[in-house]
This record gives sequence, structure tokens and C-alpha cells, in this order.
Amino acid sequence: MCVFPSSQEPCMSSSPKSPPPQAGMTRRGFLKSMSVSAVATTMATTMATGAATLATATRAAAQDDAPPPVLRGLSPLSLTVNGVARTVLAEPRWTLLHVLRECLGITSPKPGCERGECGSCTVLVDGVARYACLMLAFEAQGRNIETVEGLMDGERLGPVQQAFLEEDALQCGYCTPGQIMAAEALLRQQPDPTLEEIRVGMSGNLCRCGAYRHILTAVAAASVKKKS
Repeated sequence: MCVFPSSQEPCMSSSPKSPPPQAGMTRRGFLKSMSVSAVATTMATTMATGAATLATATRAAAQDDAPPPVLRGLSPLSLTVNGVARTVLAEPRWTLLHVLRECLGITSPKPGCERGECGSCTVLVDGVARYACLMLAFEAQGRNIETVEGLMDGERLGPVQQAFLEEDALQCGYCTPGQIMAAEALLRQQPDPTLEEIRVGMSGNLCRCGAYRHILTAVAAASVKKKS
């Protein structure tokens, strides 16, 4: 058993006591403040990002619900084709031929010369034969447009169509829709034409296959069919 001399107190240091800590920032306090600041910055950034994302999503949803804007350069165009009202978006420079084929899917008017020389794009506008390649689509707005599809009664061919078929007035058939529409316009204006009147009336339509004799015969036969 260890016994200390009575003159000394056991386990007591003779050095003076350490002074109390000074008031101010300690290392632990500094680290705590830095941690709190970092967390606050992260939360603020996250909230700002979330708010921006929410705003973007809200705008996108609003745009989805809104009707699509008219595309630059396109304007609404209303046409009556074969008795059916159709509305499309079209450029003012587009021809009637382009709109019929590319916008409405009516492919009987054929692009040939696209300068008003061959007649393969012939349609009727208010009953008059017109080259669709030379007519702007907006010129036809509010007018009655007819193509070869409109001459049929359901699945039954019209008189001119039937006459062209019976008289073999076609070979490759590319010009045939235009030929039929030119003949239809002629027979509406002159129900009983002479051969010379038929020649003049059909002179604006070319047939590269050379079936002119059969075409003239078919038009004459169609005039009879229309009266029967």
C-alpha cells in the first residue's frame, strides 16, 4: 500500500491551472457554421431548380392544351372539291394542282409540263376547263372544283368515262383524266358538237401516245350517251 508523505497531497500537480477559454469562434463552432451554410445553400439551390422545373413543366402543359399556331407562311384555305368542303393550310404561292395532289390526295390531275401546255392537269372550275398547274389554289376558294373522281355515280362511270373506255381512247392513260375533263366541259357547253368543234374543244390536251382518233370518237359517243 502506497503511503504519501503527509507534507504532500496525493495526485496534485504543482503547475498553475490553465486559463478559461477565451470568448469567440472555436474550431468546432467554425466547422458547424460551415456545415449549416453548405446545407442551406444546397437547399436553396434545390428549391430554385425545382421551382424552375415546375414552371417549365407548367408552360409546356399549357402549350400542349392550346391549339397549334398557324405555321409561318401557311394560311387556312377552304375549297369545295367534287361537292365536298375541304379545309387545308396552304402557302399563297401553291397551285391548285399542288394542293389537290399533295394536300387532299386527289391524284387524277397529273403534273406534266406544269406550264399550261399539255392539259394533263385539267379540272373544272365552276364548270369551265382550267389548267390546275396555272391556277393558284387561293383563286379557287369559294368556287366549285371538279375532278374526274366527281364524274362517277358511286362505282358507276359517268358517260364520258364510259365512252373513253368503250372506244379505247387511251394507251398509257396518263393524260386520260385531263382529256375526260376537257371533254366534259365541252359537252356541257355544246351538247351536240360537230367533229370540228370537238377538235377545237380538245386541242388544249396533248396525248403523247397519239390516241387522238379514238379520243375524238369517244367524245362524239359521249355526247350521245349524255342525251340518252
